[in-house]
This record gives sequence, C-alpha cells and structure tokens, in this order.
Amino acid sequence: MADILPFQQKRPEPEPLWRDVLGRSLRAAREDQGGRLVDVAERAGISPQYLSEIERGRKEPSSEMIAAVTGALGLDLADLLFGIAGTISRGGSTGLAVGRRPRGPVLMAA
Repeated sequence: MADILPFQQKRPEPEPLWRDVLGRSLRAAREDQGGRLVDVAERAGISPQYLSEIERGRKEPSSEMIAAVTGALGLDLADLLFGIAGTISRGGSTGLAVGRRPRGPVLMAA
C-alpha cells in the first residue's frame, strides 16, 4: 500500500489591519519630511504619545484625528487613502505609495 503524505496547505497571509497601514504611512511621511513627532503632534493638536500610538498601529484614530495629522503633515487626505488602499491591495507590502495617485481608472464604492 502507498504511503499517505500529509497535505501541506499554504495559508494565505492575513490582510494587514487598517490602523497598522495607516500608522506606517503617517510615520513614513513624517520621517520623509524630517519632522519630529512632538512638532507634528503639536501642529495636529494632539499629544505626542497619542501620535506615537497611531503610528505604531496601537490606536484606531477617528476621521477628525486623521484629518488633523494629515493637515499637520501637509498631506492631501485623498492621497493618503489611495496609498493605504494600494498597500492593502498588495498584501501589506512596505512600499508605501503616500502622495501618489493611481495611474489607471479607479473604482470607488459609495
């Protein structure tokens, strides 16, 4: 009789959490600009500790907080969201596309 071999099913990688990708995107944008955490937090009107927690994916900020931080960074909110959507659709790769618009047509759900 033939040997029975165990079936090794490759498990798909879990999708990254929104707050993790958001935090990495905001941190990358801040670091690209050479901004300090305390300075960006002050311009956004939040504590440096809270901004740090957002950047590390520990907190899921409200839309108002996201708008305040993107405003403090001088980012367009739509560009940030496009970058995050692209990162999530690519499976969470670290190549963040903050500030870049998609090249082709974009279908957005209402």
